[in-house]
Amino acid sequence: MAFTATVQLAGDTKTYALSDNVKKYTLMDLGFVKGKSGAFSFERSLDPTSPYQAAFKLKVTVNADLTGYKMTTVTGNGMQRADIFKNDAHPEAVEQLRFILANFIEREVLTEV
Repeated sequence: MAFTATVQLAGDTKTYALSDNVKKYTLMDLGFVKGKSGAFSFERSLDPTSPYQAAFKLKVTVNADLTGYKMTTVTGNGMQRADIFKNDAHPEAVEQLRFILANFIEREVLTEV
């Protein structure tokens, strides 16, 4: 999966773009970790009851020059992509995802397209 300017999660109706105002220190403040390549990665559980036994996780990676990003929801072990919007079966995970993405929008990391 290549870095892109906009991303729509599987099953979601909303599309998100990387903000023009994104800053490296803001990413670090939000919990992103800088890797050896300079890219910033974020991985968080979408289970509001237990951050350790997650059914789903949100993964976001922003490239080093802050021009593109990847975002996906995956299973708890992080190996397979997951559609948490399918059949309204996981409302808690969707609510947690919306909360995290709203925080990213508020901090000018993402914008809703």
